[in-house]
Amino acid sequence: MADTIDAERRSWNMSRIRAKDTSPELAVRRALHAQRLRFRLHRRDLPGRPDIVLAKHRTVVFVHGCFWHGHTCIDGHIPKSRASYWGPKIARNIERNATAIRRLRRGGWRVFVIWECSLTAGIRRVLVALT
Repeated sequence: MADTIDAERRSWNMSRIRAKDTSPELAVRRALHAQRLRFRLHRRDLPGRPDIVLAKHRTVVFVHGCFWHGHTCIDGHIPKSRASYWGPKIARNIERNATAIRRLRRGGWRVFVIWECSLTAGIRRVLVALT
């Protein structure tokens, strides 16, 4: 299937996709804050630069978008257009995530991954573990 918009417009659309402060990430942060849990964001000194770091609890939280991180839900599909680009790109993201999680666990961190499609359940799982 061919792209329906020109390359310049596609580039503009893609530039608007945020890596930080996404809606799902903000929802997780609000829930943690409501429970009076304190955290830091995007610590560069940790593998994978976790979205949320609760140092007191030795816990990190990654909030993953289903498309970008290759989830197996309906939103995690590889596009039909430019599949030769998207397939390897998403595969690299999955491998990078797995490596970061392994390194964090070896370092004594508890790791939670919250998927965009199951945000409420993921938040609940983290809160139960921490409170």
